[in-house]
Amino acid sequence: MRTKVSEKTFTGQSFYAGIDCHKKSWKVTIMGTEYEHKTFSQNPDPELLVQYLQRNFPGGEYNAVYEAGFSGFGACRKFNQLGVNCKVVHPADVPTNHKEQQQKNDKVDSRKLARCLRDKDFSGIDIPSHKTETDRALVRQRFRIMKDLSRIKNRVKSLFFQFSIDIPERFTDSQSRSWSKVYIDWLKTVSVEWQNIREVLDSYIRHAEYLRNELLLVTKIIRKMTKEEYYQKNYVLLMSVPGIGFTTGMIILTQIDDVKRFPTLDHLCNYIGLVPSMHGSGEKMKMGKLINRGRKELKIMMIEASWKAVREDPALMVKFNELCKKMPKNKAIIRIARKLISRIRHVLVHQVKYESGILK
Repeated sequence: MRTKVSEKTFTGQSFYAGIDCHKKSWKVTIMGTEYEHKTFSQNPDPELLVQYLQRNFPGGEYNAVYEAGFSGFGACRKFNQLGVNCKVVHPADVPTNHKEQQQKNDKVDSRKLARCLRDKDFSGIDIPSHKTETDRALVRQRFRIMKDLSRIKNRVKSLFFQFSIDIPERFTDSQSRSWSKVYIDWLKTVSVEWQNIREVLDSYIRHAEYLRNELLLVTKIIRKMTKEEYYQKNYVLLMSVPGIGFTTGMIILTQIDDVKRFPTLDHLCNYIGLVPSMHGSGEKMKMGKLINRGRKELKIMMIEASWKAVREDPALMVKFNELCKKMPKNKAIIRIARKLISRIRHVLVHQVKYESGILK
């Protein structure tokens, strides 16, 4: 006689689902504590996977993991709503052996994720709230617009250099770099030998003017965000820190969110990417470039803020001059950036304004 599996059959047992996400399908591997169940493909829908787990392992405790990437955090939030303990992991934090590197495919990746989740070989990244995630998207869009605008400016300069078009001396570097109104008016009327070059230049100008208008619009929206109750208090505190302006302040607030989720300064610097790569063996230790992870826009903004901070804070200037006696300026400013981050962390954790000129 056939009997139906009881809803309590798998009570107390844990099951682990490793998900290799793609746009049109997921490759899923399910493992138990002592065995591997199976690997299969399914549509990218959390509800389908939860139904499969409940149907085959009723009463069990379900866990899932996938790598951070294009799919965002929506699936993770949905899994948690459906009673599955889901984590999102940084791809670089997933332990990978040599065989998995040499024979990489979707099945290998999903099995690796399930195995590491079961063995607790990694910790998941922080899942931001919907508000934080949407605010980050807006601030990052401003950064992208600025990058696109910078590319247009560099392409115009390259075009001038290629076809021997001289920029008049009355336009200083700052005017041509920031594209003042006078400089743009000159670009629109500059005489060129070939009509097609004129068309290319006009195309660059139209694109740049569109980006400038978009930048103005997005900036106004972000400025309104600084007055929201969610950001206002911390924003005012950040504005007391030398070198921190409107843009850098909002990048810090939206990207870091709750600074207390970083237990130490090293955790915060690793998140930003302001730590050097290292290779040590025996008594030898080689320090390399900054690690290739972290939020690029936050890293860039912190370094730029440090250059301004050393001119405004006497204590940072003293430390910077001491470091410059031992190393090049571009390396010394990285150390200043770490000190600035330490002070920002102190300001946000203790909710006190920055005190300029303090050496410690």
